[in-house]
Amino acid sequence: MRRRRPEHVPSRPTWRCRNCGARWPCGAAKLRLLRQYRGDRVALLVHLATLYAQADAQLGDTSSAVGLFDRFVSWARVRGQEAVRVPSREPDRDGAGA
Repeated sequence: MRRRRPEHVPSRPTWRCRNCGARWPCGAAKLRLLRQYRGDRVALLVHLATLYAQADAQLGDTSSAVGLFDRFVSWARVRGQEAVRVPSREPDRDGAGA
């Protein structure tokens, strides 16, 4: 009997792929997600944004918010659309924050 290799899913709190050890989502995970959410890009982006928020909370200051956003969300946007801007973590000029 063949032993199944683990899926390309994140290992938390490091957010590395359990299968290949690359930063998640790795290439294989991206392909799987695109297949899984084929025809519903909005649902894919909502799912990725949720994971981005969880990773941001777990990774803390080890990664910039923009870098994590690019890693988790911006790769999945529809081609030809403008990239979404990530809110800054710095407070606004009036001190209210982003």
